[in-house]
Amino acid sequence: MHRDPVLDALGKIARIVSETLELRDVLVRVAKEAAAVLPLEGMTIARLEDSGALTLYSHTGDISDILPAVTFEDFSPALRPSLKGVKRVDDANALADPAFYVDRKMLKRESRALMTVPLHRGDWTAGFVVVDSRGAGSFTAEHEVVLLSIADLLSLALEHERLWNLDLVRRRRLDAIDAVLPVIANALGVREIFEQVSQIVRPVLPHDHLLLLSISADEKVMNVDAYSGDFVEGLPPSAPVEESKRFPVGQEFHLIHDVQDSNQWRLPADPVAKALGIHSVLRIPIYLEGVPESTLNFISRTPHQYSEDDVSVARRVADHVSLALSHRRLAEEERRAALLEQRVESLTQELETTRGIRRVVGRSKKWKAALAQVAKVAPTETSVLLTGESGTGKEVLARMIHRGSPRSKGPFVAINCAALPETLLESELFGHEKGAFTGASGTRLGCIEQAAGGILFLDEVGELSLAAQAKLLRVLEQREFTRVGGARPIQADARLVAATNRNLKAALPRGGFREDLYYRLRVFEIALPPLRERSDDILPLAGAFLEEIGRTVGRPAGGLSRQVQEALLAYPWPGNARELRNVLERATILCGGGLITLDHLPPEVGSREDVATNSETGLSRDDYSLDGAERDLIIKALKQTRNNRTKAARLLGITRPTLYYKMQKFGLTSEPDPRSEGSPKP
Repeated sequence: MHRDPVLDALGKIARIVSETLELRDVLVRVAKEAAAVLPLEGMTIARLEDSGALTLYSHTGDISDILPAVTFEDFSPALRPSLKGVKRVDDANALADPAFYVDRKMLKRESRALMTVPLHRGDWTAGFVVVDSRGAGSFTAEHEVVLLSIADLLSLALEHERLWNLDLVRRRRLDAIDAVLPVIANALGVREIFEQVSQIVRPVLPHDHLLLLSISADEKVMNVDAYSGDFVEGLPPSAPVEESKRFPVGQEFHLIHDVQDSNQWRLPADPVAKALGIHSVLRIPIYLEGVPESTLNFISRTPHQYSEDDVSVARRVADHVSLALSHRRLAEEERRAALLEQRVESLTQELETTRGIRRVVGRSKKWKAALAQVAKVAPTETSVLLTGESGTGKEVLARMIHRGSPRSKGPFVAINCAALPETLLESELFGHEKGAFTGASGTRLGCIEQAAGGILFLDEVGELSLAAQAKLLRVLEQREFTRVGGARPIQADARLVAATNRNLKAALPRGGFREDLYYRLRVFEIALPPLRERSDDILPLAGAFLEEIGRTVGRPAGGLSRQVQEALLAYPWPGNARELRNVLERATILCGGGLITLDHLPPEVGSREDVATNSETGLSRDDYSLDGAERDLIIKALKQTRNNRTKAARLLGITRPTLYYKMQKFGLTSEPDPRSEGSPKP
């Protein structure tokens, strides 16, 4: 079968150029195969640079007398290559002009016929391939078609080589950037090593200045966190910005070819940008915890210094700087955590020393979290709302806040809003003038005035009347109040710490608590966990309480039996730490200095669950149920007090939280409301 010599030559050329990424290394072999279908004596490849110059890429034969680079102006119009297609010259001797450099070389080499074909990279001309012959009219139109096919293969080979070289350069640049890592590893800060980082990066990514910028939390101020290059007088450490300059999440870079000709982003202060003579800027976002908090800015006085080819290198630098920033943040967080832990310990020791007892006891995660919040808010003047069930230690934490505040040398005044009738509460809180009401024989200072320079602790603040709430709101907003029966406003100089065991937010829709006061009190809320959620703290608390009680009663207990410890851990403690202390105080008295056993605990705490029947009476639990008797008593008390939970708890001799717990346990109405009427419903 007859083989087409052109196709055969093109196939061989394709295989040759596929064997290497350096086309110049195989051009002689390509020219040899091309000579089988073209009457050529030499082949040249020239690359077209961005500047417009033609540089000699490769050539077959003697090139000692050929310049490595020429321009289009070095060709006469008759011999000048065409960007549009094939340029065929049948006789260069007849057309050459010795006044032009390339024409003179053609005449000297005695090359008469030549063809020039552009090498394309998409729509862009990458260079030219030229074949020549000493015989005039050696090339025909058919030869043009063949050379165009060869040019396509050479264009593809040149593009592969270009991409390979770009990747090689990029990898070398990235490897050079990794020299930054040891510098970062030896420092926790960025500012002190920024100049050194800049010097390492500059050879592979030229810049006049390297700038680390961050935006403030309110996005109104741009901060200069680090800066390299010659010091510029007047460069501000921060500057206001008219609009947010935070990088949009997902945007990888921001490239400005010439700041002076653009209305895009500039440095924080335009006069400084002009003083620096800035033209090119490449911005790379630095992400910390998924948020673009800072930008690394490569700044050059040369226009069009940066392109998208520089982004991967700049990104690598930014990643290394991000690592340094992360190290600094971790170090700061570790330092703050250590200081916070020291502050909690200091406040705990101060409180114990001041009160002479050990009551700030606990190792559970929730309790430590509450103490950490106390340590954070104590040094401020912020109002604090302590929430949690009764007996969880709200006053203990309020005293910790007092000891850790700037007002620690001032008084700590506490008032229980639920312990006083409504008619007396306002007088106790705000004071009264002489003659304000029957029995007011003189002027009396209220708790707010008594707490001047210190802290006022309002326990059970949810029990305040609406009138007292309105006056308290004025204290918080205007820092002034008026005594009962008085007309002259008095300045209030007390920090407020409030506590409640009620769900104040649930009371807002019913009008039981003012919404505006609720949000003024809830500037900083600390929720205290109930004791049933702090099982790890029960036995340490019990030990601390026994030590305290022993000093009080004079005959300390000999300890807790194993069964008592198990019972304490199993009981849900609806009255929390206060109930635990009361139980242990009773047991200490009963044990007479011996070991506390189950017999010394109240029945609900020390009941023996493993005993199903009473061996002496033969009665089962179903026949004689303490729970049933308790349920009947609670229903009776609620009916007698017209469903007023506070009065019912007082009548039963238990705390209100204990009553709520037992109502929920026995399936009675679960959401208490002191103002409701009627009997409880199962």
